[in-house]
Amino acid sequence: MTVIEQVTSPIKVCVVYHSPYGHTAKVAQYIAQGAEQAGADVHLISVAAPQWDLLDQADVLVMGCPTYMGSLTSALKQFMEDSSKRWLARAWQGKLAAGFTNGGGLSGDKLAVLQQINLFAMQHGMLWAGLPFMPTGRSPLDINRMSSFLGLMTQSDNASVEITPPEGDLETARKFGKYLAEFRVKYSVV
Repeated sequence: MTVIEQVTSPIKVCVVYHSPYGHTAKVAQYIAQGAEQAGADVHLISVAAPQWDLLDQADVLVMGCPTYMGSLTSALKQFMEDSSKRWLARAWQGKLAAGFTNGGGLSGDKLAVLQQINLFAMQHGMLWAGLPFMPTGRSPLDINRMSSFLGLMTQSDNASVEITPPEGDLETARKFGKYLAEFRVKYSVV
């Protein structure tokens, strides 16, 4: 029995993302797989077509985009601005939030993107969960090779989505999704 099966209804996880070339969408899919493995009801939502009702019902919102010029993409920023009525109504207060970003560089100022997503979550009164995994090394096969703790950082070479991001980054994403779903259950009042 999974941790989530111990509660009366499945935890609802929405993975919200912007992905112009598919690399960040691939990371989002692995986050979703991990949450599904934990027994969560998961929805992948592109910011190009936000499903506000699903987002309002979610227990966990995981948000991400590529790092562009050391910042969020304009599409994720637009999603944030479009949530302003929910901010005013405190509709997302108390939800668990987390962030992820993907970029071409090993650093590329990914931390700035996670900080922006974190600040957005705090504005909404959400609770933040970082990435809890210790780095196992720096190779493309390692877990948390970027040594990030505020959220998930992944790196893609300038190649097709079939090749990159590497296996270790995708496994870190899967583990992160599972962790978030189980974390939400662990701190729920049943």
